[in-house]
Amino acid sequence: MDNKVIATIFYETADLMEIAAEDSFRIRSYRRAAEAVEAFDRPLSEIYKDEKALLAIPGIGKSMAGHIRDVISTGKLPLHEQLLKKFHPSMLELLKIQGMGPKTIALIWDAFHVCDPEGVQKLAQEGKLRTLPRLSEKSEQKIIKAIDSYRQMTGRFLLDTADEVAQKITELIQGMPGVEKITPAGSLRRGRDTVGDLDMLITGKFASNETQRDKVIEAILKLPGIQDVLAKGENKVSFKLRSGLQVDVRLLPPDSFGAALQYFTGSKSHSVALRQRALRMGLTLNEYGLVRLEDNKRVASKTEEDIYKKLGLEFIPPELRESIGEIEAAEEGTLPDLVTQADIRGDVHMHTVETDGKCTIEEMALAARDFGYKYMAITDHSKNLAFANGLDDKRAEAHIKKIRSVGKTIEGITVFAGIEVDILADGELDLSDSVLEQMDIVIASVHSHFQQDPQQMTDRLLRVIANPNTSLMGHPTGRMLLRREGFIFDYDKVFAAAAEAGVAMEHNAYPDRLDLSDLHLRMAKSKGVKFIINTDAHHTSHLEKMRFGVLQLRRAWLTKKDVLNTLPVAQFAKVVRRGRPVLANV
Repeated sequence: MDNKVIATIFYETADLMEIAAEDSFRIRSYRRAAEAVEAFDRPLSEIYKDEKALLAIPGIGKSMAGHIRDVISTGKLPLHEQLLKKFHPSMLELLKIQGMGPKTIALIWDAFHVCDPEGVQKLAQEGKLRTLPRLSEKSEQKIIKAIDSYRQMTGRFLLDTADEVAQKITELIQGMPGVEKITPAGSLRRGRDTVGDLDMLITGKFASNETQRDKVIEAILKLPGIQDVLAKGENKVSFKLRSGLQVDVRLLPPDSFGAALQYFTGSKSHSVALRQRALRMGLTLNEYGLVRLEDNKRVASKTEEDIYKKLGLEFIPPELRESIGEIEAAEEGTLPDLVTQADIRGDVHMHTVETDGKCTIEEMALAARDFGYKYMAITDHSKNLAFANGLDDKRAEAHIKKIRSVGKTIEGITVFAGIEVDILADGELDLSDSVLEQMDIVIASVHSHFQQDPQQMTDRLLRVIANPNTSLMGHPTGRMLLRREGFIFDYDKVFAAAAEAGVAMEHNAYPDRLDLSDLHLRMAKSKGVKFIINTDAHHTSHLEKMRFGVLQLRRAWLTKKDVLNTLPVAQFAKVVRRGRPVLANV
């Protein structure tokens, strides 16, 4: 707990107090304390038990000295925690956006109860902010621009954004003389849910041919959208795109490909652990190879498999390289047989033109079949999502009949009739039980009242799990990556209840969500939960997003046995009906 962290907590408390329109004197006292802590030249953790020493710091009185002790002892400040519960952590994100001061944020909160950048930008785009005092159409445009700029400056990008750039680089240079392999590394290869920058490795004989190497570099620099070239050398070119994404491309000889791929894939903690292991074995490991110290002879470098084998380890898949026990498991030969995309037999969360999708039932079903699936489900929205033209009971029953009718005309794939039903604020589902009972699969999802406190949210979800019609919980934390934090609930209690009731948890593979996260997937698995991975497709083109979700399952150490939609169709249909008679013709 260093001084900067303590000061940040005090600054945030002052800002949140200002949004809450609390006493201006108290607000100033927190800001003065933050400045004093930030400027103090010794770690407060060394003197926090000495009240006299704390009081000797200008700007620190008895009350603030007590707060400092609380923060250092517990890691928390009670008032800060209370305000975060009231306004949600995303309010702090708004404060980082240029032009979004506490008074403006307070105005927006009071009028619309919106406290995240996505929500504020939407209000601005809809022309609603100009109705507030001191705000105008010009103010709205500034806010939209400021939020766009903030997103660029946050330095994180969605997986599919980085993947698209990697594909474009590959298209630019594959087939060029001397180029053999083009491989993304770093957090994209490890499947992190967001990417800080993009690392690309290119190997081939061009490494020893200056003319070929220069042509490869020239081709890379023709990538559309380059804003700045940061570095250009013999073996590396770095640039920043207009989106803010930094790309580092390294050009390597074939005989060091494996070592370089391991090194630049990371993670840093995993690589450090490997290097330490190498030293204990009389070896040294770097991006050029694994070298024996006694005679400086390279013993492995061409492939990652060689590197791990020489270190006495099973090959560790990139997704597991986060220093969370994978090295020990690789040494003992107990690494899991991770689920693969080829194991997935169906995608059972899809929307059509009946609500907010862009394609028909037939188009989605045919696309799923072409994708190689044996089954799929149409799961349009329920009526609470009015903006998505959600279904009421009458329309839902008619939709079931239409789905079943279409399913009979399409060979080679089973089409399940389902629904993504809204979880209302009290935990009730948005359609009648008599209608839900007619569904092959019922996905229950939260789309509103995200600000409920953790106990309310826990009770809400437990009520859904207790409903015998619920097959699975859709995007269970409601997070939207780089836009909205997930809501908080008692994960242990909800996951344990789901496991006992036979309710699956969804992993929503759409790159904006990737929900549950790898951390929550591991947590849920430890409670005995089973999972269903879906794309939440609103268009046939979205089916290919499945691969981004599979990366998260692999990061969570999940196997084929953990994922229900790896099952054959009849077995899957039985499981999602939770013991009730199967309705679909499977």
